[in-house]
Amino acid sequence: MAKRGVHDMGGDAAGPIDRHEHEPSLAERRIDAMMLLMRDQKRHLWLTDENRRTIESMAPGDYDAAGYYERWLHALRGLLVEKGVLTETEIVERLETVRARHSATKAKS
Repeated sequence: MAKRGVHDMGGDAAGPIDRHEHEPSLAERRIDAMMLLMRDQKRHLWLTDENRRTIESMAPGDYDAAGYYERWLHALRGLLVEKGVLTETEIVERLETVRARHSATKAKS
């Protein structure tokens, strides 16, 4: 029998799923927009099975700690690197630049 992945919760007593709609945060809307851009016919950089594979390959602790959109962000980052669009170094450098700009803006206010 195959070992169950952390994502496979079928039959577990994990409690009810909150099915109430909520207003997506700015970050959630941005993640959704990036995934839609990757999926469009022009770019075709994202396939459902690739997204699922990337999310399901997360370390159990990372998977459990991440929310829905954080898992999508993990997949987005992994697929951008996997497909050669960006390198991990480029992503890290860009994140450092954005964080520094954010800190500088925050310090001024």
